[in-house]
Amino acid sequence: MDVKMARKSILDGFRAVIAPARQYSTKRKVPDKTRFIATSGTYPKGFIVSGTHVGVKKDPSALDLALIFSERPCSAAAVFTKNVFKAAPVQVSQIILKETSGSGITGIIANSGCANAVTGEGGMEDAWSMSAALDQSVLGTEPRANEYKALVMSTGVIGQRLPIEKIVNGVPNGVAVGGKDHESWMNTARAICTTDTFPKLMSREFTVNGRLYRVAGLAKGAGMIHPNMATLLGYFITDAPVTPNALSSILTYAVERSFNSISVDGDMSTNDTIAALANGAAGGALIDVGTEGYDVLKSEITDFSENLAQLVVRDGEGATKFVTIHVEDAESFDEAKKVASTIATSLLVKTALYGEDANWGRITCAIGYSDVSVNPLKTSVSFVPADGSEELKLLVNGEPEKVDEERASQILSNEDLMIRVRLGTGGGQSARIWTCDLSHEYVTINGDYRS
Repeated sequence: MDVKMARKSILDGFRAVIAPARQYSTKRKVPDKTRFIATSGTYPKGFIVSGTHVGVKKDPSALDLALIFSERPCSAAAVFTKNVFKAAPVQVSQIILKETSGSGITGIIANSGCANAVTGEGGMEDAWSMSAALDQSVLGTEPRANEYKALVMSTGVIGQRLPIEKIVNGVPNGVAVGGKDHESWMNTARAICTTDTFPKLMSREFTVNGRLYRVAGLAKGAGMIHPNMATLLGYFITDAPVTPNALSSILTYAVERSFNSISVDGDMSTNDTIAALANGAAGGALIDVGTEGYDVLKSEITDFSENLAQLVVRDGEGATKFVTIHVEDAESFDEAKKVASTIATSLLVKTALYGEDANWGRITCAIGYSDVSVNPLKTSVSFVPADGSEELKLLVNGEPEKVDEERASQILSNEDLMIRVRLGTGGGQSARIWTCDLSHEYVTINGDYRS
């Protein structure tokens, strides 16, 4: 047998062995996510929003410019990516918030289809032009240097310049067609989508000191999602009267426990920004750090943030599972979160979840290299079903349980599940990370992203 024939024989044998496994592993279906699309909402007073097509994206039916602006000046705050290659809009928004101290902000202008990242001085000029365009259309006058009032965001392909004339020329129309109804908010959410399979929009009412307020949240993200402040593009818009200092404090706390506690693929983008606007249009006493309404508002925004961030994980590229990693009884919140994050980013854990394989040894392996002080003799691991039935214990105080494989498979076949880890330190601190599985579809999406 010559070398070519021998190689063919080996490959044929290899394919015969892996074919059943490949057939099994590719049969997972991505769940229908349309149920997460909001069909109605109650939105903050005094804000006008729009989503239009200006030509950043090739498809003329694809919305690619989002505008959010207020009828009165806003308090603003934001958290940004820690990626060294910060995109131009990130840098510009940071400068604007510093120059204004988060006061008198006009609104937010965002485009999808091009990230305006790693684009040099030209990219910075484009980002400033976007801010100026919204200011001029809303305020009626072109802003002078160091007086820009509109925050800027971009998302899409890195390393390409924006078609800035199309964006700037499209802003007046975006302002003119802006509205306050659900359709306008939904179009705004659609206009920031890239590989998202559904627009992420939420709204709710809440009460502070007996007065009714409203908050709306928009987010985009399905890939390049990993917590390191922040993880995508997101907005919190409220008609409550909040000082910039209080808004910044609340946003930092809420994001740490929501958008900074999710992971799809362990990659952090160059453009990630979470921003908050508060215009006070609903009236009432000004909320500041230490005032009566501060803790109530912080609790409401944190809970709201968790729900919105979870939509990003549910829309993880190619994801078929929504998984909560809950680490308990750690020495500190930071240590609990670090263990949870290590499990959530383990490729072996994520692929086992996709394959619905109860290979819990991969979980303990990830705990062991999390660089947190762990006592293997006191560590416990369980699968917790989403239906509220009894948890399936896998490891108890370092001793492996006799696992009911049939029940384990049943739990793992569900879209939602929890992995519970008890570190047994006696510290009593806990943290959660929301993540998803890693599928063949994820590779397909990202392998063809620019085509």
